[in-house]
Amino acid sequence: MGGTEREFSSSLSEEEYTTSLHLAAKQTERLNREILRLKNSVTYRLGEHLTASIRKPWKLLFLPLTFPYHCFLLGLEKIGRRAPPSPHASSQSTDEDRNNCVVLFPTNGVGFGHFTRMYAVAKAIRKHEPDTEVIFFTPMPTLHVPYSEDFPTYHIAGRYKFKEMSSSQWNGLIEEQLLMILDIHKPKLFMFDGAYPYRGMLNAIRRNPSMRKAWMRRGMFKKGSKIPLDSIQYFDTVIHPGDAVTAQEQELDHSVEVVQVPPILLVKEDEMLSKEEARNRLGVPHAAEVWYVQLGAGQINDIESEIRITIEALLENNSNSMIVIGESLLGQRITYSNERVRILRDYPNGIYFKGFDYSIQAGGYNSFHEMRSSRIPTIFYPNMNTGMDDQLARCKVAEKEGWGIVVEKRDAKSIHQAIQKITSLEVSETNPSTKWLGMSWVADYLSK
Repeated sequence: MGGTEREFSSSLSEEEYTTSLHLAAKQTERLNREILRLKNSVTYRLGEHLTASIRKPWKLLFLPLTFPYHCFLLGLEKIGRRAPPSPHASSQSTDEDRNNCVVLFPTNGVGFGHFTRMYAVAKAIRKHEPDTEVIFFTPMPTLHVPYSEDFPTYHIAGRYKFKEMSSSQWNGLIEEQLLMILDIHKPKLFMFDGAYPYRGMLNAIRRNPSMRKAWMRRGMFKKGSKIPLDSIQYFDTVIHPGDAVTAQEQELDHSVEVVQVPPILLVKEDEMLSKEEARNRLGVPHAAEVWYVQLGAGQINDIESEIRITIEALLENNSNSMIVIGESLLGQRITYSNERVRILRDYPNGIYFKGFDYSIQAGGYNSFHEMRSSRIPTIFYPNMNTGMDDQLARCKVAEKEGWGIVVEKRDAKSIHQAIQKITSLEVSETNPSTKWLGMSWVADYLSK
């Protein structure tokens, strides 16, 4: 030991000295990761290609061919058709014993689907494995939701919340934050819910080889999709939540274990308010006909919007009806001045379902299965232009099962007709196809 190091170590306690060495090692790892990130960047690799050509002048003759080809390969990496260079094995941290901890990473989409599924998983873990620590890491801005249930939560703002931040920089931020979380908590399981895996996340989980890694992903990995070819292999398990329809597309070939689970719902029937309690809290008469309307982020002030036309059709249909509009926590505030209209911004809305007689919904996964399990007669407005989700096929199942009506082309006339038709449906309370199968699979998966 050199003189300076001896003097430094003698001034510190053994614990402080060990901590300082640990911090120095982590700083070295961080700098090495930054060097790797820079070396894997497009600009560096293009510059390296040009420099190599200058060092060996004979390569200049082929540069008009090699340079476009090199750019083509880099482009394939960017769109996920070619795997980027893997980090060096030496950059992997030493794996340690795992704690009884689970880290959940729901990404943020246009709504609450990813987060809601992970929130349901978190509550199921707490029920079946109460000694397990559950940690959230998410770009979702609604942090008060997991905090309300005492789930420790780390937040990273989405890339587009920053001005002029590149994808590479944002992924570097994810990698650094997630590596720190995994180092502190040493979870036995990491679970991601999202359609597209972030490269920074993949780099972080790769450095924890003994940690189980699961990807909760609705739908199949379809051939021709933009999923990076190597991303699936970073996980031990792909978990597919059940749906009312079976995808017909051919799935990508991969060697990762696939686990099929029932549709995932957040609110159980015994957690819902009674009809009377729900209506008291909503401020609607007990004898009224109550409609629940949840159509996403439509602009209600636009007289041509579907939600505006729908509300006016409901108000005209029955003078005894009340309307509850489900307002997203992620969207703009809704204002609608009418004594028969209520705005519901609570999360989750599911606790109020027993207070509704009918519903009008978009055709997304969560809303469909919530209405299906609650047996609420529902009019569906499926999105006909989704590339990854066949909402029309899903909503048609509701018609076959006798509790739903699908309106494909929405105008005042077709909406009025659907409202008249749905009120005449006799919905079976005991249809076995609509029965929710619960979340017991979570305990089974954790015990593997």
